[in-house]
Formats: sequence, structure tokens, C-alpha cells
Amino acid sequence: MKKSKITYRLVVFILTFVFALAFSMPSFLQTEGGKKISLGLDLQGGLHLLLGVETDKAIESKIKSIASSISYSANKDDLLLEKFEIKPEFFKFTILDPDEMNKFDSILKKIEGLKIDKVELTYQVSLTDAEKVATIEHAIEQAVKTIRNRLDQFGLSEPSVTRQGEGDILVEIPGVKTGDDEKRALDLISKSAHLQLMALDDKRQDQANTLSNEVAAAYGDIILKDAKNENIKYVVKQIPVLDGEMLVDAKVAFDQNTNQPIINFTLNSQGAAIFGDFTGENVGKRLAIVLDNKVYSAPRINERIGGGSGQISGGFTLEEAADVAIALRSGALLAPVKLLEKRSIGPSLGKESIEKSTIALVGAFVLIFLFMVFYYGIAGIIADVALVVNILFLVSIMSLFGATLTLPGMAGIVLTVGMAVDANVIINERIREILRTGGSIRSAIEKGYANAMSAIIDANLTTLITSAALYAYGTGPIKGFAVTMSIGIVASMITAILGTHGIFDLFIDKMEKSKNTKLWFGYKVRKAKNANI
Repeated sequence: MKKSKITYRLVVFILTFVFALAFSMPSFLQTEGGKKISLGLDLQGGLHLLLGVETDKAIESKIKSIASSISYSANKDDLLLEKFEIKPEFFKFTILDPDEMNKFDSILKKIEGLKIDKVELTYQVSLTDAEKVATIEHAIEQAVKTIRNRLDQFGLSEPSVTRQGEGDILVEIPGVKTGDDEKRALDLISKSAHLQLMALDDKRQDQANTLSNEVAAAYGDIILKDAKNENIKYVVKQIPVLDGEMLVDAKVAFDQNTNQPIINFTLNSQGAAIFGDFTGENVGKRLAIVLDNKVYSAPRINERIGGGSGQISGGFTLEEAADVAIALRSGALLAPVKLLEKRSIGPSLGKESIEKSTIALVGAFVLIFLFMVFYYGIAGIIADVALVVNILFLVSIMSLFGATLTLPGMAGIVLTVGMAVDANVIINERIREILRTGGSIRSAIEKGYANAMSAIIDANLTTLITSAALYAYGTGPIKGFAVTMSIGIVASMITAILGTHGIFDLFIDKMEKSKNTKLWFGYKVRKAKNANI
């Protein structure tokens, strides 16, 4: 008598079961430790935002940054400029000494993407068309990256930030349930966090409340308001000493005198050099620390400040200081973003979605389970065991990769359940066909799997290709559906085909001994001459 044997198929199936059980439990039990599946926006509620990037501001910011750089270089080389004027699309200036024109041209040639129009000693500098397109594209990509970094540091789970169309950004933040959380997230996303250090015009500071913007511009100045008290105004030089592009770190600290939260920032080597040179040459004058065009402080320079570090003190609460530090660390937005659409998905809707989807999943599983047992007997139970392992394996893989489960993802799981059982239906029907022709049980199982394999592989392969296409070109929930389907197909190949075959191998001798095909396959073989079952 042949003995039952443990084949490699069964070993793989058992290992798959142990693996799936170990790594799926944290998600089912919601334990503190272990990786778990995150619920998407549609399942746990949250915030859905569509943002537009004000790309024209990116051009303006680029122009201002280049003007600041050129002013610094000219000052460093003792090149005298006058009538420096900045407009949104260009800036212009006049050099005083014609003999210095070559030196100045060499400075401009170092900067790519500039369109330079010269009339005698007056220069007008703007961006080339190609540079404008590149600047806009960079601003959008940078906004996506910056917003994602800010939300990650904010401590929110699984925020989704993706580009939408030509220049919009889709932001989905699961888990934002209160009005306060929503406001804080919106503030953090929309904050430009554009840090600038700007020289105060001490000569005209006394006229801050009476000077018009036009008159101030004629002096190369702009008027900015205090961050906390809009009645306080400052007259600052239009060209900043340096800006946040040179910032490398920002942390919350506490003022030793007032114990109020402040933000300490650190500049890169270039910024530190500019900061040191400026403070060294302007001892006794005031330097305004400007964040998003509001003055947070304007301390007087007492000595040269080396090391490239400074602080922002503006009467922050601890929460405000933390958010500003996050925004600064994540980088300033090159262009502001505006809110185009906002939808709040309540947790009750998410809860309702989970309940209905769970009912659909459990209902489908129970019906399939009962049908398989009723129609295929023990072979149906084996298929059901494989189905359980399939679901556990699917959940464990999604947990390990930190996948987000969305409503379409749950639909994908339900569909995967159907496909996994379908593979066993095909196999069992092929086995029955062999039994009807008088083949032995052992022969029916081997030929049944062999005959069914091509049909199963064809169906799974085409579905896998479709899932890959959905993942490549889909967004958000569609990607979630594609991921679920892809993992489910791989799990199905391991459990529904390899696993069930291994279990049949284990019981093959008992099947041949009992010859009860009604019990094992739900089909009674009718008497046939020369039948060998």
C-alpha cells in the first residue's frame, strides 16, 4: 500500500500559511506592534483637497531671487548699481561705470536662462521662454514634494499627494476628523514658508505709516506689516539679503528670557557667508526677519554674526512654532497654492463603508464556503482552506508593504475570493471529468490539475496585465484596487493551485482506499465496466 506523503507543494503551502497568519494578525487584531494595513480616506474619513499652483508667482519669485543674487555679487565685486527696480516679469538696473560693463556681463553669463536687454548702461533682465516653462514645472513638482514632506512630518498617516492634470495637486489626508485638525492641516499645506532676511531702511522707517507703496518703490523699498500687529509697519529694502532657499534646518527652541517658543534656523555655507558679510558691514543697523511677507522681528545688529544661524521670535504658541519649523524644514513653496475644492469625509461615512464592505466580504465568503462544501464535498473543504490562507496571505503582504486599503481595494479582495475559488472549481470539474471516464482517483487528480492549468494561468495572467495597467495609469483608489488584485492573483496561484494539490497528495492513499468519490469530490461515479477507482 502506498503511503501518504508530504510533498514540496504541501510544505510551501504550510509555510505560506504560517507566514500569512503571523503577519496578518496585527491588522485583524489592531495590535500596537507589527505592521498593519492603513485605511484609506474613503474608509476612515478625512480631508480631500484640490489645490491650484499660482505659477505666475513662481516666475516672480525666481526673478526676485536672481536679482538678490546679482545684487550680492555686484556688491562683493564693488560694482556700483543704481535704479535697481524689480517687476513681476523682470528687473532692471543701471551701472554707473561703463568700464565695469565687461565684469558685470561675466556675472550675468554665470546664470542660465536669462534674457538680457541692454540700452547703453541700463540692463533689463527677464527669463527666457524655456526657463519660464522649466520654472513653472519645477514649482509644481516642488509643491507636491514639499506638501508631502510637511504632511509626513505633521504625523498624519498615509497622506496622498499627487499631481492632477496640468498644474493642480490632489491631497487626501485620512484621519482628519475634527475642525481644529482640518484647519491646522490646511494652514500647514497653504503656508508658503518663504523666509527672507531683509535690510531695514533706517532713513525712512519713521515714515512707515505715511509712505505710499509707490513712493517706497521709488527708493527701492517695500512696506511690510508686523506679523502680530498690522498697525506696525516696516520699510525694508526691496532686494532681500538672502532667502529661505539657503536654509538647511529649523527647530523649535525657547527664549531664555521670556521662555516663549522661538524657531532657530541654520543656513547653508553660501547663506552663512552672505549673512556674516552683511551683518559685519552693517553693525548698528536693523535686519528684518520676514516670513511670508510679514515681519516677525527686526533686531539691531550688534556685531558680525558668523555660523549662519538665527532665530525667529514672534510670540508663537508651541503648536504654531512647531508648524512653522516643519514648513521651513520642508522648504518654501516656490509658488503659493490656492484651494480649488475641499470635501470633508466624515468618519461616520467611513464607518458605514467599512461595515457594508465587511458584510459583502463575509457574506460572499460564507456563501462560497457553503457552496463548495455542498457541491464538492471534502474537495470543497480543501478549496475553502486554501481560500482562508489566500485572504490571510493577501492581508499580510499588504501589511508588510504598508499598503492603504480603500473601498475599491475591498472590492478587489471580494473579486479575488471569487477568482481563487474559480480556479478550484475548474480543477475539481476536470477531476470529475477524468473520474467519469473511469480513471483512478490518483490519475484524475494529476490529470485534472494538468488539464486545468492552462486555463487558470491564462485567466490570471490577463488579469495581472490588466492590474498592472490600472496601477500604471490609475490614481488613488484605482491603484489600491490594482494592488489588491495583483497580490490576490499571486496568492491564488500559491494557495488555490499549489496548496490544494499538496493537500490532495497528503490524502491520496485514503481516497484510493475509500473509493468514495461522493464524499471526496461530491460526485458519485456510476458503475462502469473496467473502471479503476
